Amino acid sequence: MIRRAVLLLAVLFLTLAGGQAQAAGYRYWSFWDYDNGRWTYATQGPATARPSDGDVQGFRFSVSEDSADSAKPRGQASFPVICSRTPAQDGKKRVALVIDFGTAADAPSGETPPTRRTVCARVSADGTTADALASVAKPLRYDTNALLCAIGGYPEKGCGEQVAAGKKPTAAGKKGDGGPAVGLFVGAGAVALLGAAAVWQARRRRHA
Repeated sequence: MIRRAVLLLAVLFLTLAGGQAQAAGYRYWSFWDYDNGRWTYATQGPATARPSDGDVQGFRFSVSEDSADSAKPRGQASFPVICSRTPAQDGKKRVALVIDFGTAADAPSGETPPTRRTVCARVSADGTTADALASVAKPLRYDTNALLCAIGGYPEKGCGEQVAAGKKPTAAGKKGDGGPAVGLFVGAGAVALLGAAAVWQARRRRHA
């Protein structure tokens, strides 16, 4: 009886824990460098990155847990093609930008992602990626921590909000976001109650 109860408790706990272990993602603009035919997650933010003339950089709006599973910009990414109509100028540099607004599945409620854009930005020789983006994709929106929230006005609101599996987005860190911890506490409580019931039942049978 006790062994059966322990097995039941283990299965129940793993089920409760597994249901809550689905990691939450965040809806945000990721920043990428393009080199040798492939995208790599940028090691700097656009406000500090200083691309060279002829570089290709990209932005992708999506929901992801972190840089390891973040969606890359889609489609063609060729500097000669993107900047073919933007001639070089002394004292300036050209940066090809790929701006991928993502899919409808990743869009905030009530919003539709614009069509993917490629554009050639021409900025001063010491300009940052943020300068290049601002020259071709306004309006931009940043939060108080200088996190890039919107490109070309998309999305209209929100900035890096958490999106839990099966739940509507909530601002990351806000109270009321149950997250996995709450579910695990509830599961542990249920396991404790069932465990106590199993012990009580076993003692009752011994003394019957």
